[in-house]
Amino acid sequence: MSETAATEGLRTTLAELPTHVGTHLGFTPWREMTQEEVDRFAELTGDHNFIHVDPGRAAATPFGGTIAHGFFGLSLVAVAAQQVEVTDAATSVNYGLDKVRFPAPLPVGAQWRAGAELIEVNEIPGGMQAKVHATVEVRDAERPAVAADCIVRFYA
Repeated sequence: MSETAATEGLRTTLAELPTHVGTHLGFTPWREMTQEEVDRFAELTGDHNFIHVDPGRAAATPFGGTIAHGFFGLSLVAVAAQQVEVTDAATSVNYGLDKVRFPAPLPVGAQWRAGAELIEVNEIPGGMQAKVHATVEVRDAERPAVAADCIVRFYA
């Protein structure tokens, strides 16, 4: 896989979805986390903690500069969880999250990508529920910035 190309993800049917448990769905392309994006997130949420929006003050912290909000990083798993396409589903919805963790910071200026693995599928009334383990990785970091199990429901 090239450094900029994303993988195709998984394209399947409701009936075949359970057979894909354990399948890694691939990664998004690498992108840079910018201060502009972090500032926009701060404006949208009202979270103006200096560790996110004040590069001068943040430079004196153990992080050495500004970092993305944890919840901003969490929002980046959405694209990874959407790497499952169920062709005969009438609709799909984000049902929730399990086991959300922020093991490491996502520094401004760092390269990141989201990845996902289909880890569980269960039948529900009217369709299937999938659990996708998603991560937001930081290039050259030992631990991901975000790890979360995303629950997606596919309805017939």
